[in-house]
Amino acid sequence: MTDTHTEKVSDAVAKLYDTYPFPPEPILDEPPPGYNWRWNWLAAYNFCTGMKPQRQNIRILDAGCGSGVGTEYLVHLNPEAQVVGIDLSAGTLEVARERCRRSGANRVEFHQLSLFDVEQLPGEFDLINCVGVLHHTNNPIRGIQALAKKLAPGGIFHIFVYGELGRWEIQLMQKAISLLQGDKKGDYRDGVQVGRQIFNSLPEHNRILKREKERWSFENQRDENFADMYVHPQEIDYNIDTLFELIDASGLEFVGFSNPGFWNLDRLLSKAPELLERAQNLSERQLYRLIELLDPETSHYEFFLSRPPIDKADWTNDHSLLTAIPEVSTCMDGFPSQTIFNYDYKIVNLSDAEFTFMQACNGKSTVGEILLTMEFSLDGVRSLQQQQLIMLAPA
Repeated sequence: MTDTHTEKVSDAVAKLYDTYPFPPEPILDEPPPGYNWRWNWLAAYNFCTGMKPQRQNIRILDAGCGSGVGTEYLVHLNPEAQVVGIDLSAGTLEVARERCRRSGANRVEFHQLSLFDVEQLPGEFDLINCVGVLHHTNNPIRGIQALAKKLAPGGIFHIFVYGELGRWEIQLMQKAISLLQGDKKGDYRDGVQVGRQIFNSLPEHNRILKREKERWSFENQRDENFADMYVHPQEIDYNIDTLFELIDASGLEFVGFSNPGFWNLDRLLSKAPELLERAQNLSERQLYRLIELLDPETSHYEFFLSRPPIDKADWTNDHSLLTAIPEVSTCMDGFPSQTIFNYDYKIVNLSDAEFTFMQACNGKSTVGEILLTMEFSLDGVRSLQQQQLIMLAPA
């Protein structure tokens, strides 16, 4: 693609977000509620490596920050980090600046900058966050390569891109709106109006209408959401095969999907053990492809990449585990209580022993020292770590 074409696409995308700043979440005079563990350096690094990172005074890049919803969380969830946000849209960046100013997110600087020009920023970043952006460029491979060059050794890269199987009806609606707009294509307010007229007219059992009601209608009450979904001028959707072509082009290491439970074939074929046995002959990517073909609900992929060298913990060694220092996860709600929300906002009921152990995790005592004071097994400690309920710092 020529630079001229890239500029035209970039201009069209910027125009959309100048018209409809996105995401449209309200601006608050206080820190945003709750947490997203993927934006928390401690929780994300722990997920990727199995251990707590050695330092927290890191640099974070929010690439394609939009109206600053994620950026605001990145600042508040990482109190020692310096955060940089970039976006194409001047209008959206103004919203981001105001959002962060109002909530006291003051360790952030914003630049009106394309992903393709990210080399203009000085230095490298320990955490790069790129949510809902690469699929809106005309050259995602060029975009991911530009960002990969800014990732520091040992750093992690959080990415969110669209999946084609779960967005099939969206794609059809996008094309229908485009056809009906005719020479008004590019007038995003007209596109929203046309789209809403279509949905108001479609028969009750129409597949596209049913899907909208099932999955998207609540958030699409806002014109900003509706426009982003149905009248966006540039969108590339992925399947597992094309996703890993993108990942391979980055030159980085694939760490894993942030929703590993979805990528477990047992949940789909547990009644056919002979098929699970056959599936053991598949490569990891073939296994992912099989899962999405059997459960085509994936509307997006969310995953982590890393730049080697990145150390990963192995807690199977008893001595290593006994000398590690545990502390309770920073992404948890309801603790101290035996019924809590975990890092993924799922309810966890802690046993008496688990609860007692977690209460003793003060960030100073080792696992061995804590176990001298109570009845709890090393496998119990490993289970808490695997559930992301505690973080372990190696000796």
